[in-house]
Amino acid sequence: MMKKALIALFIVSMLSMVTSAAEDDAAKTILETAAEDGNFNTLVGAVEDAGLTEALSGEGPFTVFAPTDEAFADVEGLDEIDNETLAEILKYHVAAGAIMASDVVNMTAIPTLQGGNLTVEVTDEGVTVDGANVTATDIVCSNGVIHVIDAVLIPPAEEPSMDIMETVEELIEEVQELVDV
Repeated sequence: MMKKALIALFIVSMLSMVTSAAEDDAAKTILETAAEDGNFNTLVGAVEDAGLTEALSGEGPFTVFAPTDEAFADVEGLDEIDNETLAEILKYHVAAGAIMASDVVNMTAIPTLQGGNLTVEVTDEGVTVDGANVTATDIVCSNGVIHVIDAVLIPPAEEPSMDIMETVEELIEEVQELVDV
């Protein structure tokens, strides 16, 4: 009888430690989790450089599609990007709300904090977000969730406004008139 009680006590204490470890992980913010992982040093540094640390450490919830250090290594000229542009690129990796993988696979587009939309594609090979492969999902944090991707997402170039297009057309007409003279 005593042996069974000790075994039961051991099992309960092990379950308690596992639950406690899971709660500790969820108590960390997205940035704390990324920094401790060791595969997101470039991302964490970029967030700091772009002045987004406080925002991404906030209450949230946020969903971050997090490129690994290896993904950032594939981006040429990263050191030459100004902080304002870097902030826009990083905000393109973040969505409002905690969007779990089970929800992502049922979406075709995800609105980002940058203002653009990420395109989601689900195939037999897996899930891509704007062409980047999702390699790990549902890393739950105190202020949201991280999904790991294998590429840095670049927002599409803004479409010129109609005012600019009209101005360009007017300039072309003026140049044609000058050439005809």
